[in-house]
Parts: sequence; C-alpha cells; structure tokens
Amino acid sequence: MKELWNLFVTFAKIGGFTFGGGYAMLPVLQREIVENKHWATEEELMDYYAIGQCTPGIIAINTATFIGCKYQGIIGGIIATLGCIAPSLVIITIIAAFLQNFASFPVVQHALNGICVCVTVLIFNAVIRLGRKSLFRKEKPNPLAVSIAVFVFAAALFTDISTVFLIIISGIICVAIRKMGEAKA
Repeated sequence: MKELWNLFVTFAKIGGFTFGGGYAMLPVLQREIVENKHWATEEELMDYYAIGQCTPGIIAINTATFIGCKYQGIIGGIIATLGCIAPSLVIITIIAAFLQNFASFPVVQHALNGICVCVTVLIFNAVIRLGRKSLFRKEKPNPLAVSIAVFVFAAALFTDISTVFLIIISGIICVAIRKMGEAKA
C-alpha cells in the first residue's frame, strides 16, 4: 500500500507542477522516475514516450500509466494515472467555480507567456538529453540513428505527414536494417 501511495504522490507532484503538457513533463519525469526513484531507465522512458505518442490519449497520461504498470502492475498503472490527472482536475474545478474570465486577467496572461518560454526551454533540454542517448553510441554518432533523425525532422518540418506515421516508418526501417544485418551474419 505504501508503494501505491508513493506512486500516486510522485505522479501528483509531477502532474501538479508541470505546465505545457507531456513534452514539458519529460525532464521532470527523467529526474523523478529515472534518477530519483529508479522505476525506469532512460531507454525505457524514451520507449514509453514513443509508444505514448502512437497510442490514443495524452502522452503524459500514457507514460504515467506505462510506468505505473511496470512498477506495480495494473493497479499501479491506474494509481499513477489518477495521480497525474488529480492536480489538474482540482485546479480546473477551482478555477471554474470561482473565477469567470480567468484567462482575461492581465497578470494571468503575463504568467502564461512566461510559462510558455520556460516550457520551450524544458522541451529543448529534453530533446538534447534524449538526442544524446538516441543518436550516439559510446560517444560516437550512430549513422543510422542520425539519418533517421534528419529524415524525420525534415519530414515533420516541411510536410504534413502524421507524427504517428513517421514513428511507425522509423521503427520499420530499424527492424528491416537489423534483420538484414542478422541475415548477413
């Protein structure tokens, strides 16, 4: 029971103090889940994020569910999900109940502008950290990973191809290249 409470509190803390959605949550998840709690490795967290993007729902919630399931089974997935959404539900309920036109307050608009800048930096930081892990092996660039990253970046930037499709294609390419390498060996 103590582990489930710890899971709930950890994800409630993450959900309550992360602005900007799932991508902005990545650095917080990395610190809390990977570095502090050791509930997942960085590689597992990247996998959960990739799968979370391909599955229906919000990335942050999907990731919380995956981590909770890994740590404490199905009940852990439910508890982690509830912990992640509880702060938002409470905050939105309070705002809706007491403050009409909340977003029109100048102080709120200024605060949200500042938060947007902060979230952008957090997302950029997460991209750099994950990029190092994904694109380099033993301090050397992985040519396949770099090629796929450049292709996906260009496709996402210059076309309207769905990110889900890009993720699936990237996975298929890696599996095919791996199979060809095994066939040669």
